[in-house]
Amino acid sequence: MELGYDMVEQLLTHPVEECGETFASIPAAVQDAGVEMLFSDSKIVGNLDRVFYLRESNVKDIVTIGKAMNERGWILKIEDGFRSLEMQGTLVRKPEVFDAVVQKCIWENGGELPSVEFVARRAIVMVANIPKIGGHMSGSAIDISVFRRDDHSEVSRGGPYLTVNETTPMRSPFISEEHLLNRLEITALMESHGFMHFPYEFWHFSKGDVADRIMNHDSQPARFGAVNWNLKTNEVSPVDDPKTPLNPLSQIEKEIEAALERIKK
Repeated sequence: MELGYDMVEQLLTHPVEECGETFASIPAAVQDAGVEMLFSDSKIVGNLDRVFYLRESNVKDIVTIGKAMNERGWILKIEDGFRSLEMQGTLVRKPEVFDAVVQKCIWENGGELPSVEFVARRAIVMVANIPKIGGHMSGSAIDISVFRRDDHSEVSRGGPYLTVNETTPMRSPFISEEHLLNRLEITALMESHGFMHFPYEFWHFSKGDVADRIMNHDSQPARFGAVNWNLKTNEVSPVDDPKTPLNPLSQIEKEIEAALERIKK
């Protein structure tokens, strides 16, 4: 996770030149293309629905990827797409995710509760608490699972989406060789169409944002940065201060206290 935070620092400093590209619906594009694809029907957190939209050029690539997976005998499932600042800020505080992070931090700290700063440092690798580093807020990232077309069983990757433990990094040493091979085969297919993997979450891929540039060792500015997007008008505008945390340390401290109460029960 410390390596993950090193990448967060790279994400924060990499330049962005927002191109202003608008959004498109993944489900609509898939239907038009006759591609078999699945979409999560769960809420992202609370009563907030998932938003299966991305930048237009990325949606075209997702359709191509979906078709390639169908030919491979697979079905791509989109678990998550664009997230507004409100959605992302709320997701950071999602108990199922935050509690797991707190428990791992306590384990890492020899059974003792670490500092608020330490928990925030670990949590931000799992769920971006700063717009600048979160590809979902740029409309450039998706979370995925993969299923087989013949029996609709999941192609196992050592855990389902959303797994938050030692198996979460793409090349975790705590998964079987079969699960690693499945991860790498899916990743190869995604990356053959430009969607680069995030090393610390085996389900997350993005294209055109700062993570993509870093994974490709490309110093050029990212095309997509964190934006406010209007669904009705399809207008995008860059987030005013993309480096401002969605949840300040004072809020993270409150969330730690709430997590500890839940963990005791």
